[in-house]
Amino acid sequence: MSRTDPLAPPFLRLAAHPVRWGLLTALARSDLRVRELVALIREPQNLVSYHLRLLREAGLVTARRSNADARDSYYHLELDVCADAFRSSGSAIHPALPASAAPALQPRDPAQLLRCQVLFACTGNSARSPIAEALLRKRSEGRLDVLSAGSHPKERLHPLAVRTLREQYGIDIAGQQPRHLDTLTGCRFDYVITLCDKVREVCPEVGEPMSQMHWSVPDPAAADGGRPLDYQKFVSAAAEIDTRVRHLLATLPMKEAHHDRT
Repeated sequence: MSRTDPLAPPFLRLAAHPVRWGLLTALARSDLRVRELVALIREPQNLVSYHLRLLREAGLVTARRSNADARDSYYHLELDVCADAFRSSGSAIHPALPASAAPALQPRDPAQLLRCQVLFACTGNSARSPIAEALLRKRSEGRLDVLSAGSHPKERLHPLAVRTLREQYGIDIAGQQPRHLDTLTGCRFDYVITLCDKVREVCPEVGEPMSQMHWSVPDPAAADGGRPLDYQKFVSAAAEIDTRVRHLLATLPMKEAHHDRT
């Protein structure tokens, strides 16, 4: 009998380390900064930074400069990359495993979702948060109560955000107006999701959500040295938000299955 290769696939070796596993599980629910990961993992910053570097080199984690404080970075877990790496690792056990493995993200039946309240927040409520609101409403087939608001809302939705949703997803939000977070005082939300680093410090004042998450998505409407705004930046932002929305749906509570007694 031939001797097997003693080394596990790279993904499994990376994920098996307790510090890296802690980082992966923490980032699976929210984008976070190093100091927040240090507090969660309860390990020294230099050790956390070292293991983050290894995860970044493997493409499992990406980093993005904060638009609130450029000295800070938010770390984000690339869930689709993790899923692909996990499935491909199966071939180390048996060549049939990758072919029989489930897709990266199984669509859930929206009819089975428990109704819950979700708030998306950013600064202007003119691009990222209304895009997220519209996409979650569509993906859940209207079975969730979804709102978006801003800490400093613009006078109107950004026309390129409206165009992106219309052309890329068949959603029309042209008649929607930006909403101020202050108008939601007293409202309760099960999930509060910030898409803007600047507004992240404001949202703890919005109710006491069961879960609070941060998606550090670049503002497609940000000024770019006086150059005209690029429609493709809105398309890219919407695609990233849509991926995150699909992953969010996979974590939301479902109705309990009722089986007939025989």
